[in-house]
Amino acid sequence: MELSPFTEHDEPLIVALDGDPEVMRYISGGRPTPPEVVRERAMPQLMRRYACLGGLPGFWAARDGGTFLGWFELRPVRDDSADTVELGYRLRREVWGRGYATEGARALVEWAFTDLGVRRVTANTMAVNAGSRRVMEKSGLRFLRAFTGEWPERIEGSEHGEVEYDATPTTWPPK
Repeated sequence: MELSPFTEHDEPLIVALDGDPEVMRYISGGRPTPPEVVRERAMPQLMRRYACLGGLPGFWAARDGGTFLGWFELRPVRDDSADTVELGYRLRREVWGRGYATEGARALVEWAFTDLGVRRVTANTMAVNAGSRRVMEKSGLRFLRAFTGEWPERIEGSEHGEVEYDATPTTWPPK
């Protein structure tokens, strides 16, 4: 698997990814993201580069042999500091269960601590998203807390709240 920065040519891939109701289940309740929202909001975010990361992007396109798998996120929680970064991922349903999410997440966590000097990696998901929670655990993150956040609208499972996982250089890699 290769991770590379996004370009404007990747827009149709994101439209397809965010158009899959199962991929979007824990994000929008399964509603596809309209193409104009991908173009106007998602693509600029996916292509944004961060000065505190030395000009690197916060999102990476994942490919295997040229086939688009989805994306990984490792972006600063605060725009002016790389001390704490958020880990995230969104993969095409066709590649779920093949280990790509864990492989990419582990690689980014290791890179964060060994090359970027990050002090904390955090990740969160809905409490009922067992697949994403497993990836966080397999990636070496530890359960930190359960919490209830504000959702713009209720989606199935949101009543159970969210969970946060994290890792620091002293807790990662897990023993």
